[in-house]
Amino acid sequence: MTAFVLVSGMFTGTHVWQDTAARLTAAGAEAHPVALTGLDGPPIATETGIDLETHITDVLAVIDSVTATTDRKIVLVGHDYGIHPALGAADRRADRVERIVYLDSAMPRDGVPPLAAVPDQSLRERLADEAGDAGHGGALPPPAHDEWGRWGSTAGVPAPALDRLTALAAPQPLGTLLHPLTLTGAVHSVPTTGVLCTGNGTSIEMVQMLVGFGDPALRALVDPRVTFFELATGHWPMLSCSAELTDVLLRAAAGEGHRLVPVDAAEPPPHLRPFLLDVPEVPRERHGNVDLYLPDAEEPRPAVLFVHGGPVPADARPTPRDWPTLTGYARMAAGGGAVGAVVDHRLHDPADYERAAADVAAAVELLRDDPRVDADRIALWFFSGGGPITADWLDAPPAWLRCLAATYPILAPLPNWGLSGTRFHPARAVANAGTLPVVLTRVGREVPEIAATVEEFLAAAEECGADVDVVDVPHAHHSFETVDPTDESRDAVRRAMRSVLDRVGRPGKA
Repeated sequence: MTAFVLVSGMFTGTHVWQDTAARLTAAGAEAHPVALTGLDGPPIATETGIDLETHITDVLAVIDSVTATTDRKIVLVGHDYGIHPALGAADRRADRVERIVYLDSAMPRDGVPPLAAVPDQSLRERLADEAGDAGHGGALPPPAHDEWGRWGSTAGVPAPALDRLTALAAPQPLGTLLHPLTLTGAVHSVPTTGVLCTGNGTSIEMVQMLVGFGDPALRALVDPRVTFFELATGHWPMLSCSAELTDVLLRAAAGEGHRLVPVDAAEPPPHLRPFLLDVPEVPRERHGNVDLYLPDAEEPRPAVLFVHGGPVPADARPTPRDWPTLTGYARMAAGGGAVGAVVDHRLHDPADYERAAADVAAAVELLRDDPRVDADRIALWFFSGGGPITADWLDAPPAWLRCLAATYPILAPLPNWGLSGTRFHPARAVANAGTLPVVLTRVGREVPEIAATVEEFLAAAEECGADVDVVDVPHAHHSFETVDPTDESRDAVRRAMRSVLDRVGRPGKA
């Protein structure tokens, strides 16, 4: 018999598992929601002394109780924060846990506190500062009814369920977020399943793309013992689609699920495959983190700065400015008479948007200060996860910015990135774009979570009358320049480049 040990996330208790547990039981399994100290039952007088180790002990107690008399197949499910105590317990009872299910959660690492997985960067920084002043005591108040979105998408959660979630929410003891997770490594032998909630901004396709970047932290995900499922809902599937979640948990226990495709060491990963056009070489200069591709010209020329997407692992080699897509576009711009430029910015995590935006702004100034560049004729061209940085330039376009381009971009914060309250929201910023021309390349086979942000942006642009030229590539995927080298794709790249160069001003045009 399979026994599911269910560990809830921040601010929540066993009550969130009520419907799922009943369905698991009806299917012939056992369900054991874990009561986490300080989060379940009546409020306690003080949260001092409650930390991650406390909650690991709570999970261990349930595992030991379940396996005390008979050998049961334990599937340990951790939702959100709950994956941290679940992993800590599994590391100490690896011989008793058949599988760990990451339910719309992060991938915790040894020595890193759960605070690192909190999606809101400003809140992370504030809690870290408060911890330095007051130690690990105290608690984080639970969200108000309309604040749950800061912790994950509430898509699909019925209004009565959200009301109950708010009414039963408990303060989160700060020590549970600040205490580092300590692992011996025994847990790495336990098979795992990731259940991704697409309404919260994550999908199997996106994870596969990240694996293709070669991030060492994600290499374990291609192990055949690792499976994945998707649920078309927000961050609380036990409240929004408990029947579907139950089915997925039962299938995960049986070893079912999607397996990622390993990166073929004999083949270049998608982002390092050749550019789809044969673009002649041009002189290239390296200035710090910016590469310039220079046209054959004596007088100052307009310039196009290409801004890569991400997040890209900090140790990724080669870095984005040497990726074929970026170098291909930059050489195309130089071939068209403009200075092409590519910047390596520091977007290594969704929390890095502020410093990445600062890197882009500095690159713009470097470009405009170059005597070979006409400082009054600049275009900025953003790709993929670089899209949120467009908000700065859309919100207050300078007179010298003649065009802004975006190719398969993310144009509104993904729910699990913690950016909803920040400035990085292009779909809102476009209302202030005025007459700034925007050239948007849209792929027809986009990752749904990203496609939704593009449609949000276009709806907002239409409402405010923004000047948007959409270049559609109906049969292309994200990163189509290297994964879909078709005539349709080649034509789209040429059209987008012509559109940008026409707006920035070709040589001889003011």
